[in-house]
Amino acid sequence: MQQDDNGLAWQLSSYTNSGSCVEVARTPGTVLVRDSKRRTGPRISMKPAAFTNLVDWAKTHPA
Repeated sequence: MQQDDNGLAWQLSSYTNSGSCVEVARTPGTVLVRDSKRRTGPRISMKPAAFTNLVDWAKTHPA
């Protein structure tokens, strides 16, 4: 887990082999998602239930 300058603890996806994946940080009421290759780039912010739905969908629709 990596902590950024804002005090957010970012966790790398457990499905990555090369470090090129997504990272997730949790705050009260929000889940933030960013590209692990562009850590200073844009972030997606979503409610925890929406993030859970996204993860569930990804598990059933592999790339």
